[in-house]
Amino acid sequence: MIEMHDVTVRLGGRTILDRINLSIGDEVVALAGPSGCGKTTLLRVLLGLETPAEGEVRIHGQVVSAPGRLVVLPEHRNIAMVFQDLALWPHLTARGNLAFGLNARKVARDERERRIAAALAWVGLDGKADKRPGQLSGGERQRVAIARALVLDPCALLLDEPFASLDILLKHEILGLLAHLLAERRLPTLCVTHEPRDAATLAARVIILEGGRVAQHGTLDEISSKPATPFANAFARGATEVRTSQSGQA
Repeated sequence: MIEMHDVTVRLGGRTILDRINLSIGDEVVALAGPSGCGKTTLLRVLLGLETPAEGEVRIHGQVVSAPGRLVVLPEHRNIAMVFQDLALWPHLTARGNLAFGLNARKVARDERERRIAAALAWVGLDGKADKRPGQLSGGERQRVAIARALVLDPCALLLDEPFASLDILLKHEILGLLAHLLAERRLPTLCVTHEPRDAATLAARVIILEGGRVAQHGTLDEISSKPATPFANAFARGATEVRTSQSGQA
């Protein structure tokens, strides 16, 4: 489980996050909200790249951030992230991109190769191990980024709008793949998104963040039946329409 307890972040005299409380177990939770509401800052706090002025962050019960200090450094938190721009090393092959983090952790060669081969197979790229990002399609690069995160066997996964640049057909394909992988692994996952489709496909619950505060949280049905804000209403209704459409297609 990853948790935030009364987390407040102030930057340049401004309150960016205001007494945030959340907990994520073995599930996928979507984090949605208008631009500038604090979503990226929240991810940075979980990663250990921002220090809360108040409150605590815990991973599996261990305090990793306390007011004004990092108790556990980012490199020791074992949280993986898939970035919006993917952040693949362009000069490395798919295998090399997956090996980078394992090398940093000094994973033995045989174990490293076994884990890389398995991760590439999970995402359907076992025949593309020696291709560099520039030689791969957009969807294949997305798969490499997902495999690179999962190969580390993280205790939690963060997704920062990684599907934003995909066309609708490719997004549908990648979302389906990721939903399958996460259902198998039951990995605590927080997915930042502005797309109702992402939440409808992946998430068990949704957190609506507005003005640095949690405006509402719950299942899509709960938010849709009693939305707390206009944004929550629009987002939940959009996601519900996607789910209805998906059910009809099934």
